[in-house]
Amino acid sequence: MTQIMGYIKSAALEEKGFVVLDSYNQELDPKEWLDIEYVDWKSSGDTRFAPLASAKGDIECNGFWNHKPPRTDKDGVWIPEQTEKAPILTRRAQEPGANVGRCRIIELQPTPYGECLYNLHQDDNNRLNPDGTGWVVRGFFNLTDDKDSYFVLRENRTDPSIEYRIALPAGAQLIVDTQRLWHAATHNGTEPRYCLITSWTSGPELDAYIEKYNGTDDVPNVEVPQDVLEAGYAEQARKDAARAAYYAAKGQQAKLAMSEA
Repeated sequence: MTQIMGYIKSAALEEKGFVVLDSYNQELDPKEWLDIEYVDWKSSGDTRFAPLASAKGDIECNGFWNHKPPRTDKDGVWIPEQTEKAPILTRRAQEPGANVGRCRIIELQPTPYGECLYNLHQDDNNRLNPDGTGWVVRGFFNLTDDKDSYFVLRENRTDPSIEYRIALPAGAQLIVDTQRLWHAATHNGTEPRYCLITSWTSGPELDAYIEKYNGTDDVPNVEVPQDVLEAGYAEQARKDAARAAYYAAKGQQAKLAMSEA
């Protein structure tokens, strides 16, 4: 554990911004994620979310800073009607003993590599987080067996020179500084991918959990054919250009409307 830039951070995440934990034997557990309520909530790609913990214990996924009073992504309130249907997933989120903010299950529809690159984003985990306290990171526990899918992590959204591609079979477990790393998932499949996502506060509890499950950033990249990579880079650039053109045209229309007013 180190204190960097006024925040307490996990030393294990300092070099690359992520660690992969020992795999979990997911097939022994029931598919609790199929029994709980999902809400539409746009993230990266075509998604829905089933919250287990939220700002006030309601079935919603909004950032804690959008509530009154606004606060950082800590001290989430467990949602009884959800956790009663998913007790094992709830216990897994609570196991580290670290403070939990938002906790939810994501349902991601199939997403090819180029779309994944376009969806790369950073999370705003630490808005309103006071200096001197623990930095909020996120745990990702893959629930479905998505052997051909992988998590993509980059330091720079449009620079592929440093790109980590982490395999996502059932039971894959990652902890990621998602405010530092650009991230999204490539989901090559026909059925939705499900993953438990938990906001944890860095500190001695999370450090002990990472050590207990042999957290490491020394993992092989998923191998992807070069033509798929190149096509993905081109698709990201095409979509970025189209988005920029859209907002440029929208800005010109707004200026024209103001000049005519």
